[in-house]
Amino acid sequence: MERLELTQELARDILVRARAKGAAGGDVIMAESDSFFVSVRLGEVEKISQAQEKRLGLRLFFGKSSASASTSDISRTSMERLIEVTCAMARATARDEYSGLPEREKLATFVPDLDLCDVAARSLSVEERTRLALEAEKAALDCDPRITNSEGAEFSNQFGRLIYANSHDFAGEYQGSSFSVSVIPVAATDGSMQRDYWYSSQRKFSRLDSPESVGRKAAERAVRRLGARKVKTREVPVIFEPETAASLLRQLSAALSGYSLYKSASFLTGQLGARIASEQVSVIDDGAIPGGLGSKPFDAEGLATRKKTVVEKGVLQSYLLDTYSGRKLGLPSTGNASRSVGEPPGVAPTNFYLAPGPHRPEDILASVREGFYVTELIGFGVNLVTGDYSRGAVGLWIDRGELAYPVEEVTIAGNLKEMLQNIEMVGNDLEMRDRISAPTVKISRLTVAGD
Repeated sequence: MERLELTQELARDILVRARAKGAAGGDVIMAESDSFFVSVRLGEVEKISQAQEKRLGLRLFFGKSSASASTSDISRTSMERLIEVTCAMARATARDEYSGLPEREKLATFVPDLDLCDVAARSLSVEERTRLALEAEKAALDCDPRITNSEGAEFSNQFGRLIYANSHDFAGEYQGSSFSVSVIPVAATDGSMQRDYWYSSQRKFSRLDSPESVGRKAAERAVRRLGARKVKTREVPVIFEPETAASLLRQLSAALSGYSLYKSASFLTGQLGARIASEQVSVIDDGAIPGGLGSKPFDAEGLATRKKTVVEKGVLQSYLLDTYSGRKLGLPSTGNASRSVGEPPGVAPTNFYLAPGPHRPEDILASVREGFYVTELIGFGVNLVTGDYSRGAVGLWIDRGELAYPVEEVTIAGNLKEMLQNIEMVGNDLEMRDRISAPTVKISRLTVAGD
């Protein structure tokens, strides 16, 4: 059976064939990936895998009806079958007046090089990649005698290529890579055991933190949790370290999604131009950061990504929209279309972050006489319709501006609407360690529920 290469020419050919069968238009998304993963525990390799995959997805429109399908069989026979099946499904699908491709004039006019792929790192051997996980775990185990065990360390990387084409004559492609190392050590003393983790993730291998530094940081985090206790229920200032502050940004991005908004399933519905947070809060979504983990030259509908201010000094300036959700809301797409191969577009942030403030983390800590410093959040107790927020938490108690002792088995509760308004201080310690990132954040008052 003839195997086909994934190319822009193949994508255009598929669309031409679909048009010949009556389709009014459509788009093709092609993805190929080469991924590696290794996990180790106590110096031994537990699991190792390498996988290569190619997939092709087709979306076709018959008037205002549409359907999507995909295949991993990249052959001429499979392409013909995919076109036939997708045409049949689209003809049978209910009409939706908001469906369709973006307007031709809104499509990206060129594809910038955002430096997303580390081609040189393809030559890393299996032994070298495995060594990184082993070294991270060893560094954690050697850091402190109270580190007595490990839940393991991992190294992973992925190289990918994406091609997108549509019947408005747009065709583009880009390549990307990612690398990650992480470890979860276990600390023990006096019959008490605690675990914590740390990681580093980057587009470029050379920008990863050293496995030794990842291991030491994970060990330090685990050790500082030893002797954790509950606290009495009270209302106090709460400081979110950058990792947990980013979780607030994840909830905000979900509430800003066009699909939540047009379903009236978000507390931010109808809030464009309104003050939704304190003046300390400015939030950016920028898909054009060179080397950014969430960067891409165009979104899943062929629209250029760009930097946009979503919240400016507390005022909501923009939602996150693709073409469909934008049409439902009477607004243009913001270039945030995202999709899996074979699925219709949805919405996702790119590089979504809380802009750094003027305060050093130690000054934020010093501003709190008594409060809670959150290092881990547990569960998913967030209602995006009402904003009600209640999550299990782990962290450290603040006494007179210093971290005093570890705390566990507590819940922090409030409402996202009030939490955003009550952000009192924002740190200057932003690091883009993930697609969604934040610096240290202080909220003036939240309920910490314990005994």
